[in-house]
Amino acid sequence: MIPVTTFAGKRVAVFGLGSSGVLAARALKQGGADVYAFDDDDKKIAAAQAAGLKTQDLRDLAWKGVAALVLAPGVPLTHPEPHWSVSLARKANVAVIGDIELFCQERAKSGRDCPLIAITGTNGKSTTTALTAHLLTESGRDTQMGGNIGVPVLALEPFKPGRAYVLEVSSYQIDLAPSLEPTIGILLNVSEDHIDRHGSIENYAAIKERLPAKVERGGTAVIDVDDAYTRAAAERIARAGKNIVRVSVVSTLADGYYAEGSRILHAVGGKVNVVAELAGIGSLRGVHNAQNAACALATCIALGIELPAIQEGLRSFPGLAHRMQQVGRKGNVLFVNDSKATNTDSAAKALASYPDI
Repeated sequence: MIPVTTFAGKRVAVFGLGSSGVLAARALKQGGADVYAFDDDDKKIAAAQAAGLKTQDLRDLAWKGVAALVLAPGVPLTHPEPHWSVSLARKANVAVIGDIELFCQERAKSGRDCPLIAITGTNGKSTTTALTAHLLTESGRDTQMGGNIGVPVLALEPFKPGRAYVLEVSSYQIDLAPSLEPTIGILLNVSEDHIDRHGSIENYAAIKERLPAKVERGGTAVIDVDDAYTRAAAERIARAGKNIVRVSVVSTLADGYYAEGSRILHAVGGKVNVVAELAGIGSLRGVHNAQNAACALATCIALGIELPAIQEGLRSFPGLAHRMQQVGRKGNVLFVNDSKATNTDSAAKALASYPDI
Protein backbone atom coordinates (compact mmCIF):
# COMPACT_ATOMS: atom_id res chain seq x y z
CA MET A 1 0.00 0.00 0.00
CA ILE A 2 1.10 3.58 -0.72
CA PRO A 3 0.67 5.71 2.43
CA VAL A 4 -0.76 9.15 1.62
CA THR A 5 1.28 11.64 3.64
CA THR A 6 0.20 14.79 1.79
CA PHE A 7 -2.78 15.17 4.16
CA ALA A 8 -0.89 14.40 7.38
CA GLY A 9 -2.44 16.24 10.31
CA LYS A 10 -5.51 17.26 8.27
CA ARG A 11 -9.12 16.15 8.36
CA VAL A 12 -10.32 14.25 5.30
CA ALA A 13 -13.78 12.91 4.49
CA VAL A 14 -14.13 9.74 2.40
CA PHE A 15 -17.41 8.76 0.76
CA GLY A 16 -17.91 5.40 -0.93
CA LEU A 17 -16.50 2.38 0.87
CA GLY A 18 -15.92 -0.08 -1.92
CA SER A 19 -12.42 -1.46 -2.40
CA SER A 20 -10.86 1.80 -3.64
CA GLY A 21 -12.60 3.90 -0.97
CA VAL A 22 -11.48 1.65 1.88
CA LEU A 23 -7.92 1.62 0.51
CA ALA A 24 -7.98 5.42 0.25
CA ALA A 25 -9.16 5.76 3.84
CA ARG A 26 -6.53 3.31 5.09
CA ALA A 27 -3.73 5.00 3.10
CA LEU A 28 -4.75 8.43 4.41
CA LYS A 29 -4.90 7.14 7.97
CA GLN A 30 -1.50 5.47 7.66
CA GLY A 31 -0.11 8.74 6.29
CA GLY A 32 -1.29 10.67 9.34
CA ALA A 33 -4.64 12.12 8.26
CA ASP A 34 -7.74 12.27 10.48
CA VAL A 35 -10.20 10.32 8.33
CA TYR A 36 -14.00 10.27 8.48
CA ALA A 37 -15.48 7.57 6.24
CA PHE A 38 -19.09 6.99 5.18
CA ASP A 39 -21.31 5.20 2.68
CA ASP A 40 -25.01 4.93 1.88
CA ASP A 41 -24.74 1.17 2.50
CA ASP A 42 -24.85 0.16 6.21
CA LYS A 43 -23.03 -3.11 5.47
CA LYS A 44 -20.08 -1.24 3.97
CA ILE A 45 -19.98 1.08 6.97
CA ALA A 46 -19.88 -1.92 9.30
CA ALA A 47 -17.08 -3.51 7.24
CA ALA A 48 -15.08 -0.28 7.39
CA GLN A 49 -15.50 -0.13 11.15
CA ALA A 50 -14.34 -3.74 11.42
CA ALA A 51 -11.25 -2.71 9.44
CA GLY A 52 -10.44 -0.09 12.07
CA LEU A 53 -11.70 2.99 10.22
CA LYS A 54 -13.56 5.83 11.88
CA THR A 55 -17.00 6.34 10.34
CA GLN A 56 -19.43 9.21 10.60
CA ASP A 57 -22.49 10.36 8.69
CA LEU A 58 -21.00 13.17 6.61
CA ARG A 59 -24.31 15.07 6.87
CA ASP A 60 -23.37 15.65 10.51
CA LEU A 61 -19.73 16.48 9.85
CA ALA A 62 -18.39 19.94 10.66
CA TRP A 63 -17.06 20.70 7.18
CA LYS A 64 -15.08 23.76 8.21
CA GLY A 65 -11.45 22.73 8.27
CA VAL A 66 -11.94 19.59 6.15
CA ALA A 67 -9.08 19.45 3.63
CA ALA A 68 -10.81 17.29 1.00
CA LEU A 69 -13.65 14.94 0.21
CA VAL A 70 -12.30 11.75 -1.37
CA LEU A 71 -15.12 10.41 -3.52
CA ALA A 72 -15.42 6.89 -4.92
CA PRO A 73 -15.43 7.11 -8.74
CA GLY A 74 -18.85 5.49 -9.09
CA VAL A 75 -20.57 8.18 -7.00
CA PRO A 76 -22.22 10.93 -9.14
CA LEU A 77 -20.10 14.07 -9.35
CA THR A 78 -22.12 16.19 -11.81
CA HIS A 79 -24.87 14.20 -13.61
CA PRO A 80 -27.70 13.45 -13.32
CA GLU A 81 -27.08 15.54 -10.19
CA PRO A 82 -24.23 15.70 -7.66
CA HIS A 83 -24.38 13.27 -4.78
CA TRP A 84 -25.42 14.90 -1.49
CA SER A 85 -21.87 14.54 -0.12
CA VAL A 86 -20.53 16.47 -3.13
CA SER A 87 -23.06 19.25 -2.57
CA LEU A 88 -22.07 19.53 1.09
CA ALA A 89 -18.36 19.66 0.22
CA ARG A 90 -18.83 22.29 -2.47
CA LYS A 91 -20.98 24.43 -0.18
CA ALA A 92 -18.05 24.44 2.26
CA ASN A 93 -15.49 25.08 -0.54
CA VAL A 94 -13.90 21.68 0.07
CA ALA A 95 -12.08 20.06 -2.85
CA VAL A 96 -13.69 16.88 -4.22
CA ILE A 97 -11.05 14.41 -5.41
CA GLY A 98 -10.49 10.68 -5.92
CA ASP A 99 -7.88 8.05 -5.12
CA ILE A 100 -6.01 8.70 -8.38
CA GLU A 101 -5.55 12.30 -7.21
CA LEU A 102 -4.19 11.08 -3.87
CA PHE A 103 -1.69 8.94 -5.79
CA CYS A 104 -0.69 11.88 -8.01
CA GLN A 105 -0.15 14.23 -5.08
CA GLU A 106 1.95 11.63 -3.29
CA ARG A 107 3.96 10.97 -6.47
CA ALA A 108 4.64 14.70 -6.82
CA LYS A 109 6.01 14.66 -3.28
CA SER A 110 8.08 11.49 -3.23
CA GLY A 111 7.92 9.65 -6.57
CA ARG A 112 8.81 12.11 -9.32
CA ASP A 113 11.45 9.74 -10.68
CA CYS A 114 8.80 7.04 -11.16
CA PRO A 115 7.41 7.00 -14.73
CA LEU A 116 3.62 7.16 -14.84
CA ILE A 117 1.80 5.72 -17.84
CA ALA A 118 -1.93 6.53 -17.78
CA ILE A 119 -4.34 5.00 -20.27
CA THR A 120 -7.89 5.97 -21.15
CA GLY A 121 -10.42 5.50 -23.95
CA THR A 122 -13.93 4.17 -24.38
CA ASN A 123 -12.73 0.70 -25.37
CA GLY A 124 -9.47 -1.21 -25.01
CA LYS A 125 -8.25 0.40 -21.79
CA SER A 126 -7.81 -2.82 -19.85
CA THR A 127 -6.05 -4.71 -22.63
CA THR A 128 -3.71 -1.81 -23.38
CA THR A 129 -2.94 -1.36 -19.69
CA ALA A 130 -2.22 -5.05 -19.17
CA LEU A 131 -0.18 -5.25 -22.39
CA THR A 132 1.90 -2.16 -21.59
CA ALA A 133 2.64 -3.44 -18.07
CA HIS A 134 3.50 -6.88 -19.51
CA LEU A 135 5.90 -5.42 -22.07
CA LEU A 136 7.66 -3.31 -19.45
CA THR A 137 7.91 -6.20 -17.00
CA GLU A 138 9.19 -8.62 -19.65
CA SER A 139 11.85 -6.07 -20.63
CA GLY A 140 13.14 -6.09 -17.05
CA ARG A 141 11.49 -2.90 -15.77
CA ASP A 142 10.17 -2.74 -12.21
CA THR A 143 6.46 -2.23 -12.98
CA GLN A 144 3.24 -1.81 -11.02
CA MET A 145 -0.21 -1.97 -12.63
CA GLY A 146 -3.52 -0.76 -11.23
CA GLY A 147 -6.36 1.74 -11.35
CA ASN A 148 -9.61 0.97 -13.13
CA ILE A 149 -8.28 -2.44 -14.20
CA GLY A 150 -9.26 -3.84 -10.80
CA VAL A 151 -6.38 -3.09 -8.43
CA PRO A 152 -6.92 0.17 -6.48
CA VAL A 153 -4.04 2.49 -7.21
CA LEU A 154 -3.16 2.95 -3.54
CA ALA A 155 -2.87 -0.84 -3.14
CA LEU A 156 0.26 -0.78 -5.30
CA GLU A 157 3.80 -0.96 -3.96
CA PRO A 158 5.22 2.37 -2.67
CA PHE A 159 7.35 4.64 -4.82
CA LYS A 160 10.87 3.50 -5.52
CA PRO A 161 13.41 5.13 -7.87
CA GLY A 162 12.74 3.97 -11.43
CA ARG A 163 9.62 1.97 -10.60
CA ALA A 164 7.03 2.45 -13.36
CA TYR A 165 3.29 2.70 -12.74
CA VAL A 166 0.82 1.73 -15.47
CA LEU A 167 -2.71 2.88 -14.70
CA GLU A 168 -6.02 2.37 -16.43
CA VAL A 169 -8.00 5.56 -15.82
CA SER A 170 -11.73 5.92 -16.47
CA SER A 171 -13.51 9.18 -17.25
CA TYR A 172 -14.92 9.07 -13.71
CA GLN A 173 -11.40 8.93 -12.29
CA ILE A 174 -10.05 11.66 -14.58
CA ASP A 175 -12.87 13.91 -13.38
CA LEU A 176 -11.60 13.48 -9.81
CA ALA A 177 -7.87 13.88 -10.53
CA PRO A 178 -7.03 17.51 -11.37
CA SER A 179 -3.27 17.04 -10.92
CA LEU A 180 -2.98 13.90 -13.07
CA GLU A 181 0.14 14.62 -15.15
CA PRO A 182 1.44 11.35 -16.59
CA THR A 183 4.82 10.78 -18.16
CA ILE A 184 2.95 9.18 -21.04
CA GLY A 185 -0.78 9.67 -21.53
CA ILE A 186 -2.60 7.33 -23.93
CA LEU A 187 -5.98 8.14 -25.49
CA LEU A 188 -7.25 5.15 -27.44
CA ASN A 189 -10.65 6.20 -28.78
CA VAL A 190 -13.87 8.00 -27.93
CA SER A 191 -17.36 6.75 -28.71
CA GLU A 192 -20.67 7.37 -27.00
CA ASP A 193 -20.64 5.99 -23.47
CA HIS A 194 -21.46 7.10 -19.90
CA ILE A 195 -23.64 9.97 -21.13
CA ASP A 196 -25.84 9.54 -18.04
CA ARG A 197 -22.77 10.39 -15.94
CA HIS A 198 -21.34 13.25 -18.01
CA GLY A 199 -24.42 14.80 -19.62
CA SER A 200 -23.27 14.76 -23.26
CA ILE A 201 -20.76 13.13 -25.59
CA GLU A 202 -18.96 16.48 -25.80
CA ASN A 203 -18.47 16.59 -22.01
CA TYR A 204 -17.35 12.97 -22.00
CA ALA A 205 -14.82 13.54 -24.82
CA ALA A 206 -13.46 16.67 -23.12
CA ILE A 207 -12.83 14.74 -19.90
CA LYS A 208 -11.03 11.98 -21.80
CA GLU A 209 -8.87 14.60 -23.55
CA ARG A 210 -7.61 15.96 -20.25
CA LEU A 211 -5.43 12.91 -19.68
CA PRO A 212 -3.08 13.25 -22.70
CA ALA A 213 -3.39 17.05 -22.63
CA LYS A 214 -1.75 17.20 -19.20
CA VAL A 215 1.32 15.04 -19.74
CA GLU A 216 4.19 16.33 -17.63
CA ARG A 217 6.97 18.48 -19.07
CA GLY A 218 9.04 16.32 -21.41
CA GLY A 219 6.27 13.71 -21.53
CA THR A 220 4.44 12.22 -24.49
CA ALA A 221 0.79 12.04 -25.53
CA VAL A 222 0.04 8.86 -27.50
CA ILE A 223 -3.26 9.26 -29.36
CA ASP A 224 -5.00 6.98 -31.82
CA VAL A 225 -6.53 9.38 -34.34
CA ASP A 226 -9.13 7.09 -35.91
CA ASP A 227 -12.21 8.95 -34.67
CA ALA A 228 -13.26 12.59 -34.90
CA TYR A 229 -12.92 13.26 -31.17
CA THR A 230 -9.39 11.91 -30.86
CA ARG A 231 -8.23 13.61 -34.07
CA ALA A 232 -9.45 16.95 -32.78
CA ALA A 233 -7.84 16.28 -29.39
CA ALA A 234 -4.49 15.50 -31.04
CA GLU A 235 -4.59 18.76 -32.98
CA ARG A 236 -5.37 20.83 -29.90
CA ILE A 237 -2.71 19.13 -27.80
CA ALA A 238 -0.10 19.56 -30.54
CA ARG A 239 -0.94 23.27 -30.84
CA ALA A 240 -0.43 23.57 -27.10
CA GLY A 241 3.17 22.47 -27.61
CA LYS A 242 2.97 18.95 -26.20
CA ASN A 243 4.90 16.07 -27.72
CA ILE A 244 2.40 14.00 -29.73
CA VAL A 245 2.71 10.48 -31.12
CA ARG A 246 -0.17 9.63 -33.45
CA VAL A 247 -1.42 6.10 -34.04
CA SER A 248 -3.85 4.73 -36.64
CA VAL A 249 -5.15 1.31 -37.57
CA VAL A 250 -7.33 2.44 -40.48
CA SER A 251 -4.98 4.63 -42.54
CA THR A 252 -1.33 5.30 -43.15
CA LEU A 253 0.39 8.17 -41.37
CA ALA A 254 3.20 10.38 -42.59
CA ASP A 255 4.48 10.56 -39.02
CA GLY A 256 3.46 8.01 -36.39
CA TYR A 257 2.56 4.36 -35.94
CA TYR A 258 0.03 2.58 -38.12
CA ALA A 259 -1.18 -0.94 -38.89
CA GLU A 260 -0.87 -2.63 -42.24
CA GLY A 261 -2.32 -6.12 -42.11
CA SER A 262 -0.72 -7.84 -39.13
CA ARG A 263 2.26 -5.46 -39.08
CA ILE A 264 2.80 -2.29 -37.08
CA LEU A 265 4.85 0.29 -38.98
CA HIS A 266 6.54 3.48 -37.84
CA ALA A 267 6.78 6.43 -40.21
CA VAL A 268 9.15 9.27 -39.40
CA GLY A 269 11.01 11.74 -41.58
CA GLY A 270 9.87 10.06 -44.79
CA LYS A 271 11.11 6.65 -43.73
CA VAL A 272 8.88 3.70 -42.82
CA ASN A 273 10.03 0.72 -40.76
CA VAL A 274 8.23 -2.40 -39.60
CA VAL A 275 8.43 -2.36 -35.80
CA ALA A 276 6.20 -5.30 -34.81
CA GLU A 277 4.42 -8.34 -36.21
CA LEU A 278 1.12 -9.51 -34.68
CA ALA A 279 0.48 -12.54 -36.92
CA GLY A 280 -0.16 -15.67 -34.90
CA ILE A 281 -0.65 -13.85 -31.58
CA GLY A 282 -4.14 -15.00 -30.58
CA SER A 283 -4.41 -12.63 -27.62
CA LEU A 284 -4.01 -9.66 -29.99
CA ARG A 285 -6.38 -10.74 -32.73
CA GLY A 286 -8.44 -8.10 -34.55
CA VAL A 287 -8.11 -4.47 -35.63
CA HIS A 288 -9.02 -3.17 -32.19
CA ASN A 289 -6.18 -5.18 -30.65
CA ALA A 290 -3.82 -3.81 -33.30
CA GLN A 291 -4.79 -0.39 -31.94
CA ASN A 292 -4.07 -1.53 -28.39
CA ALA A 293 -0.75 -3.05 -29.41
CA ALA A 294 0.36 -0.03 -31.45
CA CYS A 295 -0.32 2.35 -28.55
CA ALA A 296 1.46 0.08 -26.08
CA LEU A 297 4.38 -0.31 -28.49
CA ALA A 298 4.66 3.46 -29.04
CA THR A 299 4.71 3.92 -25.27
CA CYS A 300 7.46 1.39 -24.72
CA ILE A 301 9.60 2.87 -27.47
CA ALA A 302 9.18 6.31 -25.89
CA LEU A 303 10.43 4.77 -22.63
CA GLY A 304 13.51 3.35 -24.33
CA ILE A 305 12.55 -0.33 -24.65
CA GLU A 306 14.30 -2.08 -27.54
CA LEU A 307 12.23 -3.53 -30.40
CA PRO A 308 13.34 -7.20 -29.96
CA ALA A 309 12.22 -7.11 -26.32
CA ILE A 310 8.88 -5.57 -27.35
CA GLN A 311 8.28 -8.27 -29.99
CA GLU A 312 9.05 -11.01 -27.48
CA GLY A 313 6.66 -9.41 -25.02
CA LEU A 314 3.90 -9.22 -27.62
CA ARG A 315 4.28 -12.93 -28.36
CA SER A 316 4.11 -13.91 -24.69
CA PHE A 317 1.14 -11.67 -23.80
CA PRO A 318 -1.56 -14.00 -22.41
CA GLY A 319 -4.45 -11.57 -22.83
CA LEU A 320 -7.14 -10.87 -20.26
CA ALA A 321 -9.61 -13.28 -18.77
CA HIS A 322 -13.12 -12.72 -20.19
CA ARG A 323 -11.75 -10.59 -23.05
CA MET A 324 -11.89 -12.57 -26.31
CA GLN A 325 -10.74 -15.52 -24.24
CA GLN A 326 -10.84 -18.74 -26.25
CA VAL A 327 -12.25 -21.30 -23.81
CA GLY A 328 -12.89 -24.33 -26.01
CA ARG A 329 -13.84 -25.81 -29.34
CA LYS A 330 -16.35 -28.50 -30.30
CA GLY A 331 -16.27 -29.59 -33.90
CA ASN A 332 -16.16 -26.44 -35.99
CA VAL A 333 -17.57 -24.25 -33.17
CA LEU A 334 -15.15 -22.00 -31.29
CA PHE A 335 -16.31 -20.83 -27.84
CA VAL A 336 -15.07 -17.35 -26.88
CA ASN A 337 -15.66 -15.62 -23.55
CA ASP A 338 -15.92 -11.87 -24.15
CA SER A 339 -18.02 -11.03 -21.10
CA LYS A 340 -15.91 -7.97 -20.30
CA ALA A 341 -17.37 -6.17 -23.31
CA THR A 342 -19.32 -3.38 -21.61
CA ASN A 343 -20.95 -1.73 -24.64
CA THR A 344 -22.13 -2.59 -28.15
CA ASP A 345 -19.12 -1.00 -29.83
CA SER A 346 -16.76 -3.24 -27.86
CA ALA A 347 -18.81 -6.37 -28.62
CA ALA A 348 -19.00 -5.49 -32.34
CA LYS A 349 -15.23 -5.11 -32.58
CA ALA A 350 -14.72 -8.48 -30.93
CA LEU A 351 -17.14 -10.18 -33.36
CA ALA A 352 -15.41 -8.54 -36.32
CA SER A 353 -12.16 -10.19 -35.27
CA TYR A 354 -13.45 -13.59 -36.40
CA PRO A 355 -14.36 -13.13 -40.09
CA ASP A 356 -13.15 -16.60 -41.00
CA ILE A 357 -15.20 -18.47 -38.41
